[in-house]
Amino acid sequence: MPDNRTTTIRTRLEQAFKPLALEIIDESAKHAGHAGAAGGGGHYIVNIVSAAFTDKSPIQRHRLVYDALDDMMQSEIHALSIQARTPEEN
Repeated sequence: MPDNRTTTIRTRLEQAFKPLALEIIDESAKHAGHAGAAGGGGHYIVNIVSAAFTDKSPIQRHRLVYDALDDMMQSEIHALSIQARTPEEN
């Protein structure tokens, strides 16, 4: 069952990008004892496919995802790995 953070991440990304595919993996348990985990921030992997990434560089795509999760990046998310693709790249 997803935790509240995972649900919030999913909701924000769905609203921002209307993805054709979205996978969020919570790897926080693998980082127990890590300095960032001690502060309560989670570790996540996001795999997202959306037309919103068309004609955007990988850096621009990552910035868009970070912007959608902006306030969460300050405390709730310690580490975020992003794979953002267009439907044609999927």
